[in-house]
Amino acid sequence: MAFMIGPVFFALIKTSILKGARAAIAFDIGVILGDITFMLIAYYGSRSLLEEIKDDPRLFLIGGLVLIVYGAFTYLDKNNKKELAEEDVVVPQSKNYFTLIIKGFFLNFINVGVLAFWLGMIVVVGPTLDMNPTHIFYYFGTVLVGYFLTDLGKIFLAKQLKRKLTPLVIFRIKRIMGILLIVFGAFFMMKSFLPKSNINNLIEQVDKK
Repeated sequence: MAFMIGPVFFALIKTSILKGARAAIAFDIGVILGDITFMLIAYYGSRSLLEEIKDDPRLFLIGGLVLIVYGAFTYLDKNNKKELAEEDVVVPQSKNYFTLIIKGFFLNFINVGVLAFWLGMIVVVGPTLDMNPTHIFYYFGTVLVGYFLTDLGKIFLAKQLKRKLTPLVIFRIKRIMGILLIVFGAFFMMKSFLPKSNINNLIEQVDKK
């Protein structure tokens, strides 16, 4: 997901090129805050239900289905066949860092698909961590740190990325991302049909190899 190409990606690249790395970092902080907000909504919105049915293997079925649907929409997105969409992305005119944070937050927050993705992740990951708030915090905290570090790479390599991201490359990347999400979703759905003991044995065998 850190390499997903969309409006936030283009806005981050353009902000870095036009306004500099610091402005782009401020914008990215707003984007991350949008992700955190969606995570909290997904977690607290589903926590009570997941606490009751956290041992039900059908949760993997639900979470996997959400990821498959998200991946299918990514793969079949009609915008994949269009020219670069970055011309449609409006970069904030102000260089005020607070304004850039707010812009980044709302650009990410208006994408309901992001909420669906985090909800699917909470449904899948939460029960495997026994819905332990501390473990969930560290897990998704690590994910967000990974996001931020990847975004820093995008910011400092913005000019090179802009030259290399042709419409064909963007099309292929989005197709690959869609396929990966579908594969991961299918894996989680498969876990709902396998006894937990078999899954643990399989994981142990992989670790030994």
